[in-house]
Amino acid sequence: MSSYSLSDLCSVSGVTPRTVRYYVSQGLLRPPTGSGPAARYDDGHRDRLRMIRRLQRDHLPLAEIRSRLDALTDAEVAGLLAEPAPPMDSAADYIARLLAGRGVVPAPRPAPPPGPPIALQRAMASSPERLLAMHAGVAPPDGVPVTEPEPPARATWERVTLSPDLELHIRRPLTREDARRVDRLIGLARQILRGEEP
Repeated sequence: MSSYSLSDLCSVSGVTPRTVRYYVSQGLLRPPTGSGPAARYDDGHRDRLRMIRRLQRDHLPLAEIRSRLDALTDAEVAGLLAEPAPPMDSAADYIARLLAGRGVVPAPRPAPPPGPPIALQRAMASSPERLLAMHAGVAPPDGVPVTEPEPPARATWERVTLSPDLELHIRRPLTREDARRVDRLIGLARQILRGEEP
């Protein structure tokens, strides 16, 4: 059986030390032997981390993952990992399974509406005029360059309430230019929602 430091366990498992500590605090992993820099983890910890990731891909909540792992020995977890992973389904399929388990028959998923490819939609959204034009179904104004925005390395999301039933979610940080565009977009959206012409 192998013995791992926290950093070694994270390297072989593809998780962060913070994640390992969180899983220990939530009962998903048993505590290591020793504490502090002398803390040691074993193959059971490594395998359980891999199983947690597999179950998360199946859209299971951590409470359900914990209850499943509590019922398994380390040897059983290793055996399950040796089997090929079942094919992943989409989040929509997962929600449909949840609803079916509650006796609710979900409505069939509509076909995606015809429209420009996602990359073009993102490029069009690089300016408020293009975004509003895209949603209004009209040609975007000329003179605004079509560029694919670069996603930030580390992002947080901000929620802006435009009306009681409508929110805008913004990934920050933004460049100064994009921040000005977002401010303008919010102003234009609020004008439109009040029934005013922009």
